[in-house]
Amino acid sequence: MRSRSLVRRQTRLTATAVTLVVGGASLVPAAASAADAATGPSWAETAYRGGVHVVEGPDEDQSTVDGTVFVDKDRDSVQDANEPGLAGVTVSNGRDVTTTDAHGRYELPAFDNMTVFVTQPRGYQVPVDEDNVAQFFYHHLPSGSPELRYGGIAPTGELPDEVNFPLAKSTLTQSPEQHCVVGADVQTYDLEEVEFARNGVFADLAGRTDYAGCGALFIGDVVGDDLSLYAQTRELTRMLNGPARFLPGNHDLDFDSPEPEHNFDTFRAKLGPAYYSYDVGKAHVVALNTVEYPTVVPPSKSSYTNGIDEQQLEWLRNDIAQVPMDRPIVLAAHMPLLEFFYSSSHRVKQVKEVYEILEGRTVVSVGGHTHVSENLREGDLMAGWTDVVGEEGLPFPHLTVGAVSGHWYSGQVLEEGYPTTLQRDGTPPGVLTLDIKNAQIRERYTVRGDDGSDQMAVGLNTPRYRAWYAENVSVPRGTAPALEDPLTVTRDDLAGTTWLTANVWMGSTGSTVAVSLDGGEPVEAVRTQQMQGESPRVGAEWSDPVAIQEQFVHGGGLADRTMHLWRLELPADLAAGEHTAEVTTTDVHGRTFTESLTFEVVE
Repeated sequence: MRSRSLVRRQTRLTATAVTLVVGGASLVPAAASAADAATGPSWAETAYRGGVHVVEGPDEDQSTVDGTVFVDKDRDSVQDANEPGLAGVTVSNGRDVTTTDAHGRYELPAFDNMTVFVTQPRGYQVPVDEDNVAQFFYHHLPSGSPELRYGGIAPTGELPDEVNFPLAKSTLTQSPEQHCVVGADVQTYDLEEVEFARNGVFADLAGRTDYAGCGALFIGDVVGDDLSLYAQTRELTRMLNGPARFLPGNHDLDFDSPEPEHNFDTFRAKLGPAYYSYDVGKAHVVALNTVEYPTVVPPSKSSYTNGIDEQQLEWLRNDIAQVPMDRPIVLAAHMPLLEFFYSSSHRVKQVKEVYEILEGRTVVSVGGHTHVSENLREGDLMAGWTDVVGEEGLPFPHLTVGAVSGHWYSGQVLEEGYPTTLQRDGTPPGVLTLDIKNAQIRERYTVRGDDGSDQMAVGLNTPRYRAWYAENVSVPRGTAPALEDPLTVTRDDLAGTTWLTANVWMGSTGSTVAVSLDGGEPVEAVRTQQMQGESPRVGAEWSDPVAIQEQFVHGGGLADRTMHLWRLELPADLAAGEHTAEVTTTDVHGRTFTESLTFEVVE
């Protein structure tokens, strides 16, 4: 049995290791990946390290920026005589988009406070620096940022003579099979939390080698307001076996910026552009900035909203126009376009425009921000969505990625060196992986500290649990007394309705949960949230008892609602004695996972 908090888990795992098969490819657990890595060249030995080549100037024409995208055969970041330019590569200034000519040359309009970046093409990889952070951009801010607490962007002066983008040929990004890691809300507020992240998710990623082509994309709230911790974030990405890319979140803001256009200057200076795109395999990844700040004057840290400004929308239209219709698109952002947990209030204001831009394409949207895990499928509908999606529901899957920080690193600290930190829907912290093969995208969630086989929590929701919930829901989280004998069920419990519950981290419309009691025929459990236009169902009856018992006693979120909880009412005439339930979930892609729960009925 894998090491995990006994209070958090009411389940017994029926298998200690699994090998997932996705699109014909075997995806081995992290521990096996680490062993395999020892038999061949490591990422540290083979990574393409370098940077954008800025040719000193100034350029005689300050109204345009130009340069070359070239194949860097000797990997020194400088174009030599035998290193050809690469035609047909997309380059942007954050508004306009162009493609390189037959010699790899590009030219774009120039303006102050722009970021010029290349869209990594399939079969090539942009360089990474010593911390594995992808280098594919050049900031132009002649006078630098206004005075900011965390520094912002240093003065760049006039435009240089050229901005050249080196690329190295890559069999990793050429492959039609990609595994793209997406991490949300690392959100470290201090050095102790940096160590929690290091011991948890980043140690897991250090043991994996399957994402070297696509890399890891961290979609906002990289730190928790203290932007000086970007230096420690870079120490963490040094552990990765692939390139790291970032998006800003509302906790990555320069809150002291006097003007909105400088809100993310420190983020940009330390980590990269606020929005951009790149290609891996046959997929096109679009990384959006969906944070607008401030919304009131004078501003406060909470005066942000979910939105995309007009310049970024113009870039998105231009970028997508360059992508063939048969290519799948991954649309990543910090604020989700739409999500379940705050279904009627949290949405990107320009979501309808985004849907129009992507109409007719194969798309998967990923977001973070809410510290939950959600797997919303095409056609799902919640109350409050019809003005955006109509009665037909979502046009494509929307995934909300469980946070690296979980519920902000709360809960009891385990012997592995990180806290339980269960999130608002009961999901443990972890990372999402998008397994892409040609135009097919499949999602999987890996719990921090696990090999990928931990996909659900199984427990009992009894009248005694619901009474305990009511008594303790209002006390400070982490101070409640433990519920005694949570796996003992009385006759009164059975008469008053007891459900066996399964909180399936990536459960969705199209998933099923079947329960075999004491070796009998499997019986289908019922999903508590049907996603057919209703509002979120909230309260003890709809909660995850496994998560709640951890959160009330040790701290964490409040798992009083989730879109991925199933339950089965236990028979009122169940015989006294010990019983074992085997719970099997089958996801929308046909993959199965099984866990078991042993409980006792007493007179």
